[in-house]
Formats: sequence, C-alpha cells, structure tokens
Amino acid sequence: MKVNVLNIIKQLSKERGVDTDVIVNAIKESLKVASSKYFTNNEEITINFDPENGELRVFTVKIISKNPKDPSSEISLSEAKKIDVAAAYGNYIEIDLPPQTLGRIAAQAAKQVILKKVKNAEQEKNYVFFTSKLGEIVSGVLRRFGPNNSMIFESNKTEILLPEREKLPGETFVRGDRIKAAVIRVLKETYGPQVIVSRTDNRFLAKLLETEIPEIANGNIEIKDMVRQPGERAKVAVLSREKDIDPIGACIGVRGNRILSISKELFGEKIDVIEWSEDPTTYAKSALNPAKVDSVSISNKKDKILKAKVSRDQFSLAIGKKGTNVRLASHLIGWKIEINSE
Repeated sequence: MKVNVLNIIKQLSKERGVDTDVIVNAIKESLKVASSKYFTNNEEITINFDPENGELRVFTVKIISKNPKDPSSEISLSEAKKIDVAAAYGNYIEIDLPPQTLGRIAAQAAKQVILKKVKNAEQEKNYVFFTSKLGEIVSGVLRRFGPNNSMIFESNKTEILLPEREKLPGETFVRGDRIKAAVIRVLKETYGPQVIVSRTDNRFLAKLLETEIPEIANGNIEIKDMVRQPGERAKVAVLSREKDIDPIGACIGVRGNRILSISKELFGEKIDVIEWSEDPTTYAKSALNPAKVDSVSISNKKDKILKAKVSRDQFSLAIGKKGTNVRLASHLIGWKIEINSE
C-alpha cells in the first residue's frame, strides 16, 4: 500500500507549528498501530517513507515455503500466488498492507497517535518557550476563574495561572480583561506546561520599569535594589552609568508620566525612586523618601543599626502607614533604621 501524505504533513506542520520530522514519525507510528490489525502473526513490519513525494508504504517480507510453520515469516505458495502469480518456492515476497484494511477503527487509532504526538510536540515547544520567558512579562485575556480565586488567562495559545496570592491586594478583573504579569514558574505537567505568573513579584515591577524607561532598557541606568509592599509602596534604588543622565529624573519622567504609568498598572502602588549609594547613611537618607531627613548616623556598626533624625512634622511620613516606609527603607539598604524626632 502506498499513501501520499505530503500534503497532510505540510498542513499539520503549518497549523500546529511542529517540525515535519515529528509529524512523519507520528504517522509512521500510527501505521504500525493500524497494520497490527492486519498482520496478526507478529510479522516484522517495514515502513518506508519517501520525503521527495511524501509516499508511505507498509509491508512485511515472507519466504514462500512448502510447509510453512512460522506464519510470521513464512507463506504458502497458494497464498503467495494471490499476491504475485510469478511466485515460486524459496523466493521472498513482499506483502503490502491493503488499503481496505484501514477501516474506521484503524484510521481512528492512527489519528489518535498522530494527535498525541503532535500535542506532545506542541506542549514541549510551549514548555521551552515559557521557560525562556522566566522573569519576563506576558499578557493575555482572562478566560475564567479557577479554584481559590485564581484566574486563568490565555497567552500564546496556552492557559496561564495567576494565583490569588500573586494578585495585588484589592484589584479585581472580569472576563475579557487583558492582564499583564511576570512568569515566575513553569512546571512540566502531563497535560502540558503549567505556567504560573505573578503581579506581586519584584521581577514584574523590574520589567515594567525596563519597558517604560528606555535608559534602564539600554543599560544606562541600573536597578541596584528593590523592595515592595505589593499594592501599597515600592522602593527602587537606581544608579546612572552615564554622568550626564539624572537617574531619578529619567525614571520619574516629565511631570511624573513614566512612574505614574507604572503605578497605574500596579493598582495605584506608590513607587519611590531613589539614588543608590555605597554609604549606608547617604543611602538611608534617600531610602526614607518621601520624608525629608535632617541627618543619619551610625548607631551600632556591628548590628548594622542607623539613627535618622527628622523634624516633628516629618516623623509620621518617615514611619509611614503601619511602619511601611521605614520598614521598606530598612530592607532596601540592609540596615535597621531608628527614627528620632527633634
């Protein structure tokens, strides 16, 4: 039996984005399944594929014997003459799989193997694609809500999971909304890659900054440190690699347009952009922004404790709501900051 499958291979390759070699191997395997319904004596089956014209041939070879004892490799003369009238004892004969044997059951078996192979190839391709996207932002349309208030949206024809814990506090979405998030984990599951994303991870904010601020994207400004209280406040320490570039001004933008755009994406999260410094006292003074700090001194170098002095009207601002500002500043610089009001 010869079957031309060149058009089928090209069509599947184009539709599914899978290499033709993968599809050819899937078709060969499917024909093994189908042929086993015809060659029932455990015959050795040969499958030939001609890539030039796309022809597949399935057959087995048997020797013509006077007293055939092994049906897997021997055939009687009378049976052989039904295939080739010139058959003779001692000769080998090739027995092709007849087209009529590929009935509904065999065709379905072949189809299932092909679909499985193609699906596995697609899953592997998606796994490799999203693994390369770790830390990157992906976007897609919200399709449905999952268990425990999680959300499933679609990106690159793949379902993406945004767990409840990875959402910003208070933000809500409805079906059809477009969602942006950073890929934080890719699991290789049996039914396909499980891609987990986050809007609270620091990498999400870092990529938003890189997207919105060209100076960060091209390396002229470097993000040195970053801390977040997702949905409330973030502190980003930056350093300019070029003397004529103001890192704070470049990140904030004209009338704050750059940083406001990022804050809007983060459901109103306030973002303090500060200049990084090797000196902990200078660094701490900037880190306590938006409070105006009069002075910062080292209280205990061994335990890494700093003492910051602020005026009375700046005290609550330096501490922040529920201590958020001073806590984030301390995490950012790696020193404990004690606030004293004059």
